[in-house]
Order: sequence, then C-alpha cells, then structure tokens
Amino acid sequence: MNKGFDTLRYGSQGAGVRRLQLALCRAGFSDDDPDGEFGNSTVKAVRLFRAAHGLEPSGEADSAVFELANVYLEGFIRVRLKPRDTFYRLGKKFGVSADAVAAANPGLDPADLSQGREAVIPLPFAVTPKKTPIDSALAACAVRGLAARYPFIRLEEYGKSVLGRPLFALSFGRGKELLISAAVHANEWITATLLLDFAESIAGAYAGRGTFQGRSAAALLSRVRLTLCPLANPDGVDLVTGALPRGAYEAARRIAEGHPDLPFPSGWKANISGVDLNLNFPVRHGAALAAKRPLGVSGPAPRDWAGEAALCAPETSALADLTKRLDPFAVIALHTQGGEVLWKSDLEEAPAGAERMAEAMAEAAGYEARTVESEHANGGWRDWFAAEFRRPGFTVEAGRGANPLPLSQYGELRAEVFPLIVTAMRLAQ
Repeated sequence: MNKGFDTLRYGSQGAGVRRLQLALCRAGFSDDDPDGEFGNSTVKAVRLFRAAHGLEPSGEADSAVFELANVYLEGFIRVRLKPRDTFYRLGKKFGVSADAVAAANPGLDPADLSQGREAVIPLPFAVTPKKTPIDSALAACAVRGLAARYPFIRLEEYGKSVLGRPLFALSFGRGKELLISAAVHANEWITATLLLDFAESIAGAYAGRGTFQGRSAAALLSRVRLTLCPLANPDGVDLVTGALPRGAYEAARRIAEGHPDLPFPSGWKANISGVDLNLNFPVRHGAALAAKRPLGVSGPAPRDWAGEAALCAPETSALADLTKRLDPFAVIALHTQGGEVLWKSDLEEAPAGAERMAEAMAEAAGYEARTVESEHANGGWRDWFAAEFRRPGFTVEAGRGANPLPLSQYGELRAEVFPLIVTAMRLAQ
C-alpha cells in the first residue's frame, strides 16, 4: 500500500496518507474522508487499528500497518475453510451476503465445503475509491479486488508505463468486443474512477442476476465483451495526484518550467516523459507535430507534444497492440471535459452505424454529438482506430468545467457516463 514510502506519522502528507486514511475508513476506524493530512484524527485511528490487530501501541503507520491495511484497499481476504463453514456463515461473519461469497468462489460446492480449502471473502464495501483522487497504487488494488470478487473478470497486464507501472485491462462478457480507455490524459484522472466504478457496478449486477441501468446485466454482457483500460497513463496520473516519487516529480517539473503558462502539476496531460499520448498514434503524426509548433511546443512538454515518432511512448505502443489483438467493433476514449461525443472528422469516411451510435450515446448522457475539427484529428487513439479499422470510434468529453474536474462532480459524471456506455453496448452490431 505504501511501497517506496517511509513510515507515516503525524505531520506526513500526500497520496500515501490518503491511501492509509481510505483503508482506515473502510476498516471502520475513521469517519473522515481522506485528505492526505496525517493529523490528530488519523493518529487516533491508527492507534485503534494497531490495537485491534495486536500491534504495539503507536500512532505511526509502519510496514506492519501497511500490510494489514492493504486488505481494505483490495477489498477481499482469503480464509481456510473449517468444519461446519457455509457460505451463509462466512458471509455473516464478514458482513456480506452468502451470494457475494458464492460469486467469489465459483469453484467451491456450497454443499461440500471441504476443510482446508481456501475461499475468497469479499469485504462489505465497494473497492472503487470514489472519495479520494486515484493513483496507480489504488487502481492496482481496485483491479485485483474486482478480479477476486468476480472471477469471470479477466485481469491482464497489457504493458508497462515509462516508470514500469503496469497497464491493466479488465475483460468480461461474451459478445462483440468493445474497448474503452480512460485517463490517457493525466489531469483527466477522474475518468479512471468512472471506468472502474462502471466495471464494479455492472459486474455486481451480473453476479447478482440483476439489472443495470434498467436492463438485464446478463443480456448486456451476452451482447458485448467489455475490455476496460482504466488507467492508460499511470505515471502522469501519479504526478497530478501527488503519488509520484520525488525524483520523477522533479524531472517533470523541469519540463514544465519551459511552459510557465500551464499550472503545475494540475495542467499536466502528458506521460511522464512529456509525450501527449493522444497525439502519439500512427495517423497523421507529422501533422500533429506541426500543428503544435506555433504554440511553442517542439519537445517534451506538459501537453501537446506528439513525441519524436508515432508510438514512441510505451503506453501508446501497448494500447495499439492491445487494440490490434482484440479487433474491437468499436472503441470509446473517456476524456474530460465538454459534454460531447466526438465521432468522426472530415479526414475520414463515417463507418456504418457510427453516427447513429454517437447520437444515441450523446442523448443518453445529455451531451452533444459532434464531428472532430480536422486540425484536432491527428495522432489520437480514436483517429487511428477510425483510419486503421474503419469502424466506429468515439471520444467522450465527459462533464464540464476546467480540468482536473473535482470529485464533487463525480455523481453527475457517473449519471452521464454510465447510461452512455450502456447505450453503446446496446447498439453493438
């Protein structure tokens, strides 16, 4: 949970403190939302947590605390079955339903729980962190938790970032492939939370044989196989949300010094090397470079540099390879902001059904379906997909305001984006 950080104590600040506070809240030792400030209330919560787990009395969070608290970020535990254990008794012990235990253990026969076998027990809270800015460590915990709770979800590491952080994809469903990416731009990190929340919500409805957004979850997932890439730019997101190691942070600051008009780090969109990932795909890459030179961008920058060559960034190379391997019927790139669904440019012919899908998705979200201006249709994932596959590709500019959108808008974003994605699933063809 706090790998690479020292012991946290009174006065500590940052993403490691936020993760600790989230775990303490989920564990029932704090009622406060994470704020990244290790103050008196966090000291008290740590003392209570340590006492409950038989640790030496202290208000400091050391490696022993981190190891125990990590369970509350991943949202599940593994237990050895004992005589007379049942799904009902296990669920009652840990505060979840027997159905939730059954869903996490499809290989166990509830009528014959053999002693000594291992069972996965989901804990009684959602694993998607919605009360604190996400970072790569939180995202990693969330995807592991989702894959454990819902074993029908396939968790894959499809590549690594510049700093070696894993690029995760979650796949489930049986129909046509729909590929969705989020957090390509660093200061649009809230889209990662949205996509993880979407995965958790529809997976839970499917496991419970229920409905999602007014439709049968089973019917939706028989129509579409979802592959979700919630954190396509983990290093950049960690920079913006304060989770980056000091050395990498200072290297990014040096890049940003050449662009004093952009706030740092909140104005950062690029990967940690200063490549704008949504300009680095192999479609009119030269035009993307040329378009930004008049803006004073001709090398690594917080935004708008297309990179020395197409797919020079490991993040874009990995996403392109994944796209080719999956061969999806459509892709959706989740961005913020603008309240728009962008679906084609004048530089491409409209794929069959793309306009109808865009208009229906926009209507579901209360957005506007728009074509992409030619000067902005260079080097993007959607642009490349449309050119390479000649199938529907959409850039969703969710929400309104200035990036990074605050968590106070999360409820609105969720109410807009969830029905938009369900509409895309419903219109799969």
